[in-house]
Amino acid sequence: MAKRTGQQRRERAAQMRAQREREERRRRIIGWTAGGAAAVVLAGGLGYVGWMAYDSTQINGLREYGDLTNEHVAEEVDYKQSPPVGGDHHEAWQNCGVYDEPLKDIHAVHSLEHGAVWITYDPDLPADQVKTLAGKYTQGGYVLVSPYEGDMPKPIVASAWGKQVALDDAGDDNLEKFLKSYEQSTDVPEPGAACSGAVDQTAAELEKAGS
Repeated sequence: MAKRTGQQRRERAAQMRAQREREERRRRIIGWTAGGAAAVVLAGGLGYVGWMAYDSTQINGLREYGDLTNEHVAEEVDYKQSPPVGGDHHEAWQNCGVYDEPLKDIHAVHSLEHGAVWITYDPDLPADQVKTLAGKYTQGGYVLVSPYEGDMPKPIVASAWGKQVALDDAGDDNLEKFLKSYEQSTDVPEPGAACSGAVDQTAAELEKAGS
């Protein structure tokens, strides 16, 4: 084989260098593409996780009320909301639990001040739905469940201090979200105060007793 001239060697080196540069550019392009795709997948995944976290706490139809007074009074109070979400109330709170007759607002509102959630329902609500609502209370929990004879925007209303959601069905996911968000909330005038050891009578029982 004839020896390569200096010019041929230089041309060959230039060709090899050009090939290496082309291969390097191709690797960079592949790397950028793969990285971009991974970033899109990661961003999409994080976005989905973020959306799921947001959806798990978002309560549809939530209403919030501020500037609520919390003085102790002996007489009945004309609350602005029905059922009430806070305001002046009796010095004795309603014990948390399940009741089959309406309660006095002034006692239940005091329980809200302690971080309780009050689940009220239309007295004509079907028995299976009432049973579902009753199941939201567990021993030692901060939940009141009772029928309500006043005006309500829907058959079921869940109330916490300054918060309320109205529902059509006891199985609505928004009820569970409401409980998770506001049962024993620290965003109340008296967080951590008791929800037992006080009033355990219904409104009718208290009236009969002359209280």
